[in-house]
Amino acid sequence: MYSAAMEWLNYHHFLYFWMVAREGSIARAGKTLRLAQPTISGQIRRLEEALGEKLFRREGRRLVLTEVGHVAFRYADEIFTLGREFVETIRGQGTGRPHRLVVGVTNVLPKAIVHRLLQPALRLKEPVHLVCREDRSLEGFLAELAVHRVDLVLADAPAGKDLSVKLFSHMLGECGTSFFAGTRAAASLQGKFPRFLDGAPFLLPARNATLRRSLEDWFQSEQLHPRIVGEIDDSALAKALSEAGVGIFAGPSIIEAEVVKRYRLRVVGRVSALRQRFYAISAERRLSHPAVIAIAHAAHESVFRGK
Repeated sequence: MYSAAMEWLNYHHFLYFWMVAREGSIARAGKTLRLAQPTISGQIRRLEEALGEKLFRREGRRLVLTEVGHVAFRYADEIFTLGREFVETIRGQGTGRPHRLVVGVTNVLPKAIVHRLLQPALRLKEPVHLVCREDRSLEGFLAELAVHRVDLVLADAPAGKDLSVKLFSHMLGECGTSFFAGTRAAASLQGKFPRFLDGAPFLLPARNATLRRSLEDWFQSEQLHPRIVGEIDDSALAKALSEAGVGIFAGPSIIEAEVVKRYRLRVVGRVSALRQRFYAISAERRLSHPAVIAIAHAAHESVFRGK
């Protein structure tokens, strides 16, 4: 329940502020909004009074955002952009316009896996407007999922159970782990897998990757001590470094063919028991977005089938 005494933001005042900040002057904002300059000035003044802070300062004839003004503009930009997207989404339903799908992708997921998972959504009869974002950690994306700023999060781990909001983790599939090395480095490896990993240069995934923890446990159980030469949170960079001979890295066995074809790399070993799992995390227990349903169905029926 909201308190009756709760202070509400006047979105008309906030909109006028946003337009002035975007246009750079009250005069230009007035033309866009078709309002007189005194009206806009008065509304912004009321907003500043409500906030108890100045949003603009004068520098000659120019209006310049204050420090608080910059903060307000960032919020206003996001609020009104989301509002426009909301209206476009509602108007697009049942009109043949594309379904909008905003997907958060954690940076530890290989791009080849992400491509396979998203492809079915783009093959639907109904057009889909895909927005794919990688600028957040899993925790950041889960926070945005909780307030419906993203529709789906693709990750290598389920949502934690200690969250303050209810989110649902749908396992898309799993596969074993393969080890890759550049062609020259692979040729120089001595002995059998996995013993040759002992002392060999190795590129570990980032600390927030589930595979990182699995590898460290596996190294310990096998009494292996590779020489860690890097910790890489971008799988594409790890492949490029390995191709250049910097070190061995591990990745999902399901994308072996793509990795070997695209980079001058060789598979130097496989561990089927070292499982990697992939999840679609949503705010709903029962998936309803047609594109999300297509992703989950294809993952179970083709992408990970038999892996």
